[in-house]
Amino acid sequence: MPGITTTPTSSTSDAFANARRPITNPTLFDLALPATNIHPIVMFHRLPDFVQTTAGPVAMGGDVQVYALQFEIALSERLSLVATKDGYVDIHPDTTPLWSDQSGFANLGAGFKYAFILDPAAGNALSGTMTFELPTGNHDVFQGEGKGGVNLILSGLKMIGDWEFAGGAGVQIPFSKQQSTSSLVSAHASYEVCKYFTPLVELNWYHILDTGDGRRNFFSQAGGLVPVIAQFEGGDLLNFGARNAFANRDFVTAAVGFRSRLFDHVDAGLAYELPLTSEENGIMKDRITVDLVWRF
Repeated sequence: MPGITTTPTSSTSDAFANARRPITNPTLFDLALPATNIHPIVMFHRLPDFVQTTAGPVAMGGDVQVYALQFEIALSERLSLVATKDGYVDIHPDTTPLWSDQSGFANLGAGFKYAFILDPAAGNALSGTMTFELPTGNHDVFQGEGKGGVNLILSGLKMIGDWEFAGGAGVQIPFSKQQSTSSLVSAHASYEVCKYFTPLVELNWYHILDTGDGRRNFFSQAGGLVPVIAQFEGGDLLNFGARNAFANRDFVTAAVGFRSRLFDHVDAGLAYELPLTSEENGIMKDRITVDLVWRF
């Protein structure tokens, strides 16, 4: 999941010492500053009670739990190696046997981040990230399909006193028609009241550019029909390859939360996220994300 960053190398550490990593959309939305850190994440994601499909409303309900560990290693002041996606997924649906209890590993994703602009005096940073996702995960938790893909993301940061404004935009391009192609835009704003309390708001928008081929897959769930009948895609973590995702090309979420600097090099964060688009046209009822950023 995204290479995590909250503070850069020594030459810019004074200017960006209070920079705060976004919490939501963690595999794709990152801070623009190259750094060395580790980033454990826990998600509790509730599923909608039912979803709209080409076959009509289908009951769902239940929850998904995700446990992941991202890391970033600064290779220079401007370049870092990022590990953006990994972890363990545990699905607990309410409507068995249509949906089944399953657990397994997520796909692996990693790549590089490079800061094109790194201006401590003005508090500005702009970086590009390229990561590759490998289909190494477990089919039972909607992973491990296709031939992988590449994520190309541009991230920006502006520090103004105790305020921070960050944004990211990019595309997810699969290497096979089996999966969908999508774009994303994420935004973050926060204000440091004190080191122990920095409230924040975040917004994420996912847009389908091209649908997958819709072949039957993920046979432990709904008999493999999800890519055939789903009228939406999986947002930040999943790619169903849904043939009919153009019916709901946009999935938008908003989140509120806070960060707390527990120690000089350790931040904790919590965010509560809700969909702004129709709940039944996606896979999110709501989500709580808790994380820790440990910088070195």
